[in-house]
Amino acid sequence: MSAGSTVTTTYLELSQEGAGAHKFYEVTVDGTTVTVRYGRIGAAGQTQTTTFASAAKARAAAAKKVAGKVGKGYAPAVQGQRAPRAVTRRQVTSAPSTARAVAPVLWRFRTGSSAFGIHVDDEHCWVGNQAGDVYTLDHNGGVLARFSLPDGVKCLVADDFWIYAGCDDGSVYDLSSKLPFAAYDIAADVDIFWLDIHEGILNVSDHDGRLTVIDHEDEHQWARRSPGERAWMVRADDRAVYHGHSGGVTAYAPDGGGELWHTKTRGDVLFGWQEDSAVYAGTAHRVVQRLAKASGAVEATYACDSAVYSCATSPGGRFVFAGDAASSVYCFDRDGTRLWKLGTGGGSALSMQYRDEKLYLVTTDGALVCVDASEAAITAAERGTVPAARDVKLAAALPTYAPATAAAAVATVAHAPAGAVVLECVQDGSRLRVHVVSEGYDGSWNVQFPHAIRQPGARYVVDALHAAAGGFYRVRGDIRRLR
Repeated sequence: MSAGSTVTTTYLELSQEGAGAHKFYEVTVDGTTVTVRYGRIGAAGQTQTTTFASAAKARAAAAKKVAGKVGKGYAPAVQGQRAPRAVTRRQVTSAPSTARAVAPVLWRFRTGSSAFGIHVDDEHCWVGNQAGDVYTLDHNGGVLARFSLPDGVKCLVADDFWIYAGCDDGSVYDLSSKLPFAAYDIAADVDIFWLDIHEGILNVSDHDGRLTVIDHEDEHQWARRSPGERAWMVRADDRAVYHGHSGGVTAYAPDGGGELWHTKTRGDVLFGWQEDSAVYAGTAHRVVQRLAKASGAVEATYACDSAVYSCATSPGGRFVFAGDAASSVYCFDRDGTRLWKLGTGGGSALSMQYRDEKLYLVTTDGALVCVDASEAAITAAERGTVPAARDVKLAAALPTYAPATAAAAVATVAHAPAGAVVLECVQDGSRLRVHVVSEGYDGSWNVQFPHAIRQPGARYVVDALHAAAGGFYRVRGDIRRLR
């Protein structure tokens, strides 16, 4: 609190019946400082703080913000009286496997909570669970770090070098540096089921069968309601966004220009995967179906013995893998011939990814599992010979990183280190943008930057920037504020 100042807080809520908006907006004036907090009712939300030249200007700015929200339907409320809207958490069953043999599990890491998110790249394995924990491991199962996010992790996706976690609080966090930040804040009336990011464009599928598309600056682009509900699949590339739901798979033009094709699948779509020329839909009716990206035609069907919770392929779709509701994992050849079925040795696989002859699973019992999917290992497993699975333990002093929710949480430096890139927050109408100050960059391009720590006129330094195809920059490395 500023010395001698009076602190005033205005708290507003907008809550609509059914699946409408359910969010709050709070404005606090403390002397020359205005702090805005907003988000879903019941959540901590995002915070932005701005300092003005005088207390009078701060009060005027706050009054303008409040009037704008009241004009959009917000009304004064008492915090805590209205209950948070329920968030859909995937309710799944997991029966014991009927397979005669168990998969050759190399190692297993138990996260402590049901896990859906997985990503494996050249260096790391990532797993996110319902408790909001995201762990990074090396390919041998060594635990390297933990990110502690505010809510349950729905999924993990990669976009080039960047890793994002979509959470139940409606935010999508960039985990690409030590300090995670909320890169996208999805509207409070969107109940996230799954998401994908392509060239900085966020594609969100939700409980009601909607597809919502948001650009790299967290601004809404377009939305469509598909002919189905419970949309657990969304994948995107240059040519389309592929949306899987209870009515099948629908492809839309990436600019929102309209539907390209729709294919009804054998059962509700519960998971999706993509390769260059095809998308794969795992369904509740015990099959994975391969659909041509160009036309939506069903090119192959891969039959399992229970509802398919997850699927993946080896590069080019040479092998197709599936995990079912009965704790089994399958491998098929490209044309649909089943090559093997093995038990996971634990729960059912809710997500999976294949890489370098290994199949990585996250399961209903909250474990990240590494399976040796080489031909020799699978043949030995079918004969009853499997390695002793190693249980991975957490390191005693594991580094843990939490997101920055305010400018004060960002480290401050007096000078920009050699080779660092300097950024500046600038006012652009009603929005705060971030542009590059350092030479050698296009100063007119925006930088994808956490909204919670932006302040007018503030300068920041980052390790590096990467130019994205959409005409903007992404941050590489840690963010520090210049004093």
